[in-house]
Amino acid sequence: RIHGELVGHRVAASTVWKILKNVGIDPAPLRSGPTWRQFLTAQAHTILAVDFAHVDTVFLRRLYILVVIEHGSRRVHIAGITAHPTGAWVTQQARNLFMDLGDHAARFGFLIRDRDSKFTAAFDAVFAGADIRIIRTPVRAPRANAIAERFIGSLRRECLDHLLITGPRHLAAVLGEYVEHYDTHRPHRSLHQQPPAGRADRHSAATIRPLRRDRLGGLIHEYLKVA
Repeated sequence: RIHGELVGHRVAASTVWKILKNVGIDPAPLRSGPTWRQFLTAQAHTILAVDFAHVDTVFLRRLYILVVIEHGSRRVHIAGITAHPTGAWVTQQARNLFMDLGDHAARFGFLIRDRDSKFTAAFDAVFAGADIRIIRTPVRAPRANAIAERFIGSLRRECLDHLLITGPRHLAAVLGEYVEHYDTHRPHRSLHQQPPAGRADRHSAATIRPLRRDRLGGLIHEYLKVA
């Protein structure tokens, strides 16, 4: 009986499809928008994401790091470091970011951020003035800003969890070293094992030899191909 009902449903569906096709009615489009993953994939090269990381110094002082990452290239920008991340400070870092990006800023159309109160209306206005749409993530949904969260996780596991930070200047030096490694050397699976800035070493296999370069006092090793 069940088999007969299933066959009947298939016949009915086929008949409806033939009738609609004969009168020129195409199938209905998707009745809902793309998934979040589909949206991020389709718009990756136009998306910026911003988030805060923090680190506690050896003097028990907490410092906040404003991190900006480009979705398409995975290139990271450290927008600022402070012990007091007020709304005015965050807004000024947004202005500084646009100055650093220069003409490159014109390619972006979206900014993903969470609902932290430090991201004020003035902060949003800086991006809105450049025709960049602000997308706020749902409450307590870190996966909605997964690429920024993933970088912060890598920064902790590969760098900050192994170092004692003494203050803002020390942290700035450490972050500068790590971000240079991240952007110019560290391979990314989504970029076919290339770093965000691409690889500069191009030598024939017959003339190359490996060279190890240490970063952050030997915490991170880079292996280069040199002639």
